[in-house]
Amino acid sequence: MTLLITLALIIAAYLLGSISSAILLCKLLGLPDPRSTGSQNPGATNVLRISNKATAATVLFFDVLKGAIPVWLGYFLNLDPIALGLVAIATCLGHMYPIFFDFKGGKAVATALGVFLPIGLSLGALLVLTWITVAKVTKYSSLAAIVTVSLAPLYVYFIKPLYLYPALMLSALIIFRHKDNIVRLLNGNESKITDKKIPD
Repeated sequence: MTLLITLALIIAAYLLGSISSAILLCKLLGLPDPRSTGSQNPGATNVLRISNKATAATVLFFDVLKGAIPVWLGYFLNLDPIALGLVAIATCLGHMYPIFFDFKGGKAVATALGVFLPIGLSLGALLVLTWITVAKVTKYSSLAAIVTVSLAPLYVYFIKPLYLYPALMLSALIIFRHKDNIVRLLNGNESKITDKKIPD
């Protein structure tokens, strides 16, 4: 029964993750498709580039929420840490490769924040503080995300070590999704948060 519940929740998490608030909200507001504009990433940072702070904040809220919901549900269903980790990864994979949008999704940074929140609000606060600090200093959203998810397992180890292995799996997935950003950062041609026009 536990296995069936886990499998059902993993599938549901992927489907929920596949709902792109960035694409849907931009379409609703008559904005350009974030997959073909700016950095071509359907996430809050790119929506900020092509719209305004309120729209970007709305995208951020829903991306975090869809990450938190399935993991919270798994937590209350008493799934073990590895099963919860698989649910978390399924949610992020849904955001990265959404079945509803031709498998062209975002980097799942906000969604990853959502899946970390059930571990503890203190962890969420540390992750947000880390991202804001790096982003303010460097102006690179991608670098802020990479540094934050790299430190996430360390934070988890000190706050709730039971979830260390799921945190490591999730962090590795997010960093892998940023491989192109890492190359651009090393080459010095990565776009900054404040850039309105992103070169192809």
